[in-house]
Amino acid sequence: MIMPVPLHQAKAEFFRTIGHPVRIQVLELLQDGPLPVRDLLSAIDVEASNLSQQLAVLRRAGVVTATRDGATVVYALSTRDLADLMSVARSILAEVLAEQGELLAELRAEAGR
Repeated sequence: MIMPVPLHQAKAEFFRTIGHPVRIQVLELLQDGPLPVRDLLSAIDVEASNLSQQLAVLRRAGVVTATRDGATVVYALSTRDLADLMSVARSILAEVLAEQGELLAELRAEAGR
């Protein structure tokens, strides 16, 4: 009998899957639409074999899709929600960093007294 995975565990696995710098770059690049591997490779500073490995992880997880156009493989986000997730992540990060900047300014002001 297969035991169902708790939702929080499935979410954690999802975030582990996308939580790699190269995979994040791929998702960011695919936000505006499908791209061939050569375009991804020219935009991301990694070896072709490393990019291929990261794309395979995303593909197995169902995060991206791959279609062949002749000899060219084109990747796309599997759902538009992933682009939204990347956008929300940027907003959250900007807010967190702004709050940290404010705290740093307060600490520096206090140290100057």
